Amino acid sequence: MIGIFGYQFFQNALVAGILASIVCGVIGSFVVAKKMVTVSGGISHAAFGGIGIGYYLGLDPLLGATVFTLGVAGIVGGLRQWASQNIDTIIGAVWAAGMAIGILFVYLTPGFAPDLFGYLFGNILLVPPGQIALMFLLDAAILLAVAFFYHDLLAITFDEEYARVMNLPVGWLVLLLLTLIALTVVMLIQVVGIILVIALLTLPAAISREFSSTLFRMMLLAVALGGCFTTAGILLSYFLDIPSGATIILVSTAVYAVVTGRQVFRSRIFRAR
Repeated sequence: MIGIFGYQFFQNALVAGILASIVCGVIGSFVVAKKMVTVSGGISHAAFGGIGIGYYLGLDPLLGATVFTLGVAGIVGGLRQWASQNIDTIIGAVWAAGMAIGILFVYLTPGFAPDLFGYLFGNILLVPPGQIALMFLLDAAILLAVAFFYHDLLAITFDEEYARVMNLPVGWLVLLLLTLIALTVVMLIQVVGIILVIALLTLPAAISREFSSTLFRMMLLAVALGGCFTTAGILLSYFLDIPSGATIILVSTAVYAVVTGRQVFRSRIFRAR
């Protein structure tokens, strides 16, 4: 077993998993605490539109996904502030439209779209060194933004009305948070794919919330859990010869099910007493 750690591709996969776990733990904690899972799901699935446009224009699909998700984050942020319709309806429309745009442009692209399955479901075992460097830069940018605006983001996460009373630019801060979510989604596409991004973004944070009293502790525990899940998923996928992205999510889901079941069991015992 120790011998596999000598392979370059396996080392790249482990580093990519750790980098993804760091940003997932931090941004995912905001997503879970602010109950923005649906919004994040809409942004992540809309990224497929950018993948399709990238293929059609002959560009790097991840570059297309980055530009497209940032645009979607801006649209969602604006509609959330000023639209009169239910935000869930808007997110559903963005979710479906992004996927439809991706399908349309992949269909219009001459020839066969390589690696399309990997973008949909991820393959962390094939992450190249250049992608590792990009993930590191995105990690650094996201963490710096969170560190600089931490207290402001904390305020809008738990009480937007109070933040407005304190004269904080709530609209711009929400847009910043959506932008950070969009960049996180781009990072995770190579790890677990567009279809499974939302699970890795939220499950470690959802588990850590059960054992944390502050948002900062929730972030730290979510980062640690994400690292454990990605590492365990990579090892299992290698030895069982099964898709890495799906394995990482199944490991995360299994732990989440155990934690949730434990909480339900304890609450019933408490009521019975």
